[in-house]
Amino acid sequence: MPVETQTSAKDQAIGNAIREISHVATLPEITLKIISLVEDPKSTAQDLHKVIANDPALCARILKVVNSAFYGLPGQIGSINRAIVLLGLNAVKNIAIAASLAKLFKGGAITPTFAAKDLWAHSMAVASGSKMIADSLKLGLTDEAFLAGLIHDIGIVVEIQYDRHKLVETIEKLAPDDAGVPTADMLACEEQVFGASHQDFGRGLCEKWKFPKSFSYVTGYHHNPLKLPADCRTLANIVCLADKMAGALPLTDGGFRLDLPSLELPSDVMDDLKLSREKLDEIVAKLPETLETVKQMLAS
Repeated sequence: MPVETQTSAKDQAIGNAIREISHVATLPEITLKIISLVEDPKSTAQDLHKVIANDPALCARILKVVNSAFYGLPGQIGSINRAIVLLGLNAVKNIAIAASLAKLFKGGAITPTFAAKDLWAHSMAVASGSKMIADSLKLGLTDEAFLAGLIHDIGIVVEIQYDRHKLVETIEKLAPDDAGVPTADMLACEEQVFGASHQDFGRGLCEKWKFPKSFSYVTGYHHNPLKLPADCRTLANIVCLADKMAGALPLTDGGFRLDLPSLELPSDVMDDLKLSREKLDEIVAKLPETLETVKQMLAS
């Protein structure tokens, strides 16, 4: 099949899936409003406060996150205004998205080797690892890295909501063992069954939600970040490494790995980030502890 035909068929598969799920389950309207507001350079902290104040449940979730050990701020923060002043509009936007995401990962077992809750546990583990790597590199990307890790596999959520029978067929092709280790490449199997992979669906959804480009790069390239231009791949590199780190955890702690036939940490990605193996080993050792903090923070 010519490349142009392949591309248009893939784009059609992505478009069909995103359209189909947009009325099934998506981010709450208020979260999309917050994203749009923060991306507008004319917006102020007061504008953000007005929007969040209309949703008491979201207010409570944001304050819970701000006051968690994850941020380690001195004293209790009692108001959204204060949270915005201390953390900035962008951080509060990311917290609002994180607080909204858990709802999308609900649902029972899809196959004996996979349930949506496994994916949420994995997403929290990748978010934790991504934050730790970003902190270690001192890039000023902590919040972005955390959220990028949390949404990296959102394309699999698209597949669950769009056509779970096709997802079951994909997983059968992977023939995972009892530990969830696949015997085939998930991206290739998804292409055969869906006409596109979870990376493609994740990128499509981020574009639909008008997320910053960096999140489209992460969802679309976390398995092959070096395919991105050099100035676009830092977050995708970070999430690629965190994904492998999380895959090595026990399944109940986020060790979902249907899309990870190998857990070997790619040295070319580490080199691109200028991250040493010793530093990464330190992060791996501390990951379970950080993950516990994150689980408490994002618990309903």
